[in-house]
Amino acid sequence: MSVETARFATTAVHAARNHAPAASRATPVYLTAGFEFEDFDHAADHFGSGDGFGYSRTGNPTVRAVERQLAALEGGADALLLASGQAAVATALLSVAGAGDHIVASEHIYEGSRGLLVDNLARLGIETTFVDDIADPEAWRSALRPSTRALFAESIANARNDVLDVSAIAAVADAAAIPLIVDNTLATPYLLRPLEHGASIVVHSASKFLAGHGSVLGGVVVDDGRFDAAKAGHNAAHLVLPGRGGTPSVAARHGGLARIAYARESVAPRFGATPSPLNAFLVGQGAETLGLRVERQSRNALAVARWLAEHDAVESVDHVGLPSHPDHDTAVRYLHGGYGSVFTVTLRGGLPAAKSFVEGVRVFTHMTHIGDVRSLVLHPGSTSHVLRSAEERERLGIRTGTVRLSIGIEDIDDLIEDLAQVLQPVREVVR
Repeated sequence: MSVETARFATTAVHAARNHAPAASRATPVYLTAGFEFEDFDHAADHFGSGDGFGYSRTGNPTVRAVERQLAALEGGADALLLASGQAAVATALLSVAGAGDHIVASEHIYEGSRGLLVDNLARLGIETTFVDDIADPEAWRSALRPSTRALFAESIANARNDVLDVSAIAAVADAAAIPLIVDNTLATPYLLRPLEHGASIVVHSASKFLAGHGSVLGGVVVDDGRFDAAKAGHNAAHLVLPGRGGTPSVAARHGGLARIAYARESVAPRFGATPSPLNAFLVGQGAETLGLRVERQSRNALAVARWLAEHDAVESVDHVGLPSHPDHDTAVRYLHGGYGSVFTVTLRGGLPAAKSFVEGVRVFTHMTHIGDVRSLVLHPGSTSHVLRSAEERERLGIRTGTVRLSIGIEDIDDLIEDLAQVLQPVREVVR
């Protein structure tokens, strides 16, 4: 059986395998700034074709092995590993859009990504229209302009758990000859592979579930390899027209891999979003156990969500695994192996209850992160979403008593006991 035909857990363990002579079974760490050339012609060939390795900012064997691994997990044609999840989002968007262009994005995205769009890319002349009703294809379609170059959304939104109808929104993008870019960080390829439902590009914060141990930063862009130069036309002029000095276009040189090739050659190295080979190694090590962790985290999270939903100190639980969630049916269609492990819970006691909660937990860790093997808690209204207006937070389901949980792999009884002890004072106040 080849890695290409293997099932998920087997692919996770074997996809980065090094097949060089006398190969180390574990991925070797090439912790070096550059690589020695054999002779004058070797150097010239490298700079002419881009093949092989010359400098770690443009390519590294450790990084390349992990890129193969992550591309295989997502079912993509190729992947580009970057220094952080934010670098992955920026690289993906800058690979398809430039000054004068337009992006349509979900209103329900990570605040760092939203800030990139409304603050940074806007200064570069890239405008964004945000869609609130992401379940309605017509809402996306009506936001399109002739200058629109991509649709951007999260598979599972951070943190209300809105689930994207990938196939429906991908159809809107395909009809406009532009890519749908999906941030798949919360779902992970274990639960959902957006490329199989029509998305063109997937991005991840590899710092989260892919690595899993909360030790390093990393990001990845995965491309489906189906770029069609004839169909894309003026929507991707930078890919289909000749380059400087009349050199062949990116599409002429790379065909269906034109988008990811452009990101690798012209965006990531020039903006300096290069990952450390050691970080790449640690991401790859974590990804080997991705399925095992996400299965356990999802099972724990659903048990916690069900327990919280019955607690009289709790006003609401936004976990898509619960039938009460408005996107539950969509989740059943798209998610396989679990419903994810990051969700919000709103306490009846408002801000005092939320403060007591985050300061009173003992097993949960109070920090800004998700996807860790450890269970984490954060108060979005005073941290990640503090720059949003009260009206915007309300629309996003973030109230003063809302806390975000990221459930880890601990024993479920210990997690529930921790929640019980911290919610007892809230129960007494409510009563």
